[in-house]
Amino acid sequence: MKMMFNKVSNKVAALAIAGAVVLAGSALAFTQKSKPEFQRVALNLPVDERPISRDAGTHNSFAPVVKKVAPGVVKVTTSVKMHNTGFSGSPGGPGMDDFFRRFFGDDFDGRNDGRNQRRNFSPRQMGVGSGVIATKDGYILTNNHVVDGAEEVNVTLQDGREFTAKVIGRDPKSDIAVIKVDANDLPAVPIADSEKVEVGDVVLAIGNPFGIGQTVTTGIVSATGRGNMGLDYEDFIQTDAAINPGNTGGALVDAEGRLIGINTAILSRSGGNQGIGFAIPANMAREVMTSLVKDGRVTRGFLGVMIQDISPALAKKFNLKDRTGALISDVTPKSPAEKAGLESGDVVLEFNGKKVTDSRHLKLEVANVKPGDTVPVKVLRDDATKTLQVKVKEMPGAEEFSKADRHSNNSDDTGTLNGVGVTDLDNSARREFELPDNVRGVVVTEVQPDSPAAEAGLKRGDVIQEINRKPVKTAAEAVRLTEKVDDKTTLLRVWRNGGSHFVVVDESKNG
Repeated sequence: MKMMFNKVSNKVAALAIAGAVVLAGSALAFTQKSKPEFQRVALNLPVDERPISRDAGTHNSFAPVVKKVAPGVVKVTTSVKMHNTGFSGSPGGPGMDDFFRRFFGDDFDGRNDGRNQRRNFSPRQMGVGSGVIATKDGYILTNNHVVDGAEEVNVTLQDGREFTAKVIGRDPKSDIAVIKVDANDLPAVPIADSEKVEVGDVVLAIGNPFGIGQTVTTGIVSATGRGNMGLDYEDFIQTDAAINPGNTGGALVDAEGRLIGINTAILSRSGGNQGIGFAIPANMAREVMTSLVKDGRVTRGFLGVMIQDISPALAKKFNLKDRTGALISDVTPKSPAEKAGLESGDVVLEFNGKKVTDSRHLKLEVANVKPGDTVPVKVLRDDATKTLQVKVKEMPGAEEFSKADRHSNNSDDTGTLNGVGVTDLDNSARREFELPDNVRGVVVTEVQPDSPAAEAGLKRGDVIQEINRKPVKTAAEAVRLTEKVDDKTTLLRVWRNGGSHFVVVDESKNG
């Protein structure tokens, strides 16, 4: 079992213009087994943080830039074991046909020419994405959803060389993953300072759309600081450079051939490019990569507040001159925020010396603080400003989640309820899953579709009240009860739809 972060994020609809946010590549998942230990290594990233030249002029050709960068962008193919769920034609059940067709086209179910019947699925499905060589000794950046659940990951270089890659670490909250190939003197792409990117800068997107081979498209930076795409930590660069399925994990580079972002998603009605693509900023990708390689997990700061953006109505009620800042709606008891004196109704104007524009920006800044550091927080309270000192803690649940979700193809997993994610049943979780106050236990946030737990009927939103007849109160307690057990069958008492029932999850057949 893996324990999710304690705070359950609310789902955000990204359909404001009747479109849909599409991850620009395959997103197949199953549970990876835990890794017993992690070896720290040093990263030697090529970094070039000089501002880009913005002198007026035109480019007759980007060929020199492409020749410089293209060898550092790779094709990533994954092999994923699929399971028949009993739903006709779709490995994931109702509604999944459209999802997979976005990535594999109409040929996915054989209806492209009207002659074929719905296809039977092979036990193994292939996914195709892209990656960016970050170091000469084989560390490669890609998206989490490219390699999530992959039993095998293979990398193909532009010169035709092929390697089997190892998943070093994944961070679902930012959709960044790091893979490694055993090679030296690889053509690493230099990394720019993405904070210096400006709207209007010329960019090139390089990747493997639809698996047809490496492709380069060009455009400009359409916007920066985009969010509301469904991830916990977002600060997307928006571009009109054509990004299509298979481009995911590929490079977004500036006119000098430096990495400014990892292509991740598109906003589209059809699943193909419509001129609105999103890339994770290189600075965020670099920070996540460094943490995954050095520590085996991503450590984020925790403040302990519920925050929201300031609407015009709220600005009027709180006598604010503008809508800049983040409004604190609630403070978690015994949290760093409460200990520092932060209160509900405070408007955070600055955090750690940086101006706060909105709640998303504050969340990113808090996450970037090293746990244990004390930072200044400037707030507006009762028409007066004051600065408080906050000692930031580590995000609750981070260590447990990392240990339970570490990837290794060779490690032995002695736990049970693999493929199940849970979180504490706090107020946020109750609101998220609409659970009554009298229910006790831990709420299920994820059930991998190919897991024994899914076969037993466990679903997202279920509340696990007992594990093997022992009451469960916290996610950490649930994880402990599923570690190092001899019996691979687990008896669960589960609350759902107003009542409790027992479920037996049998993992003995999985070895």
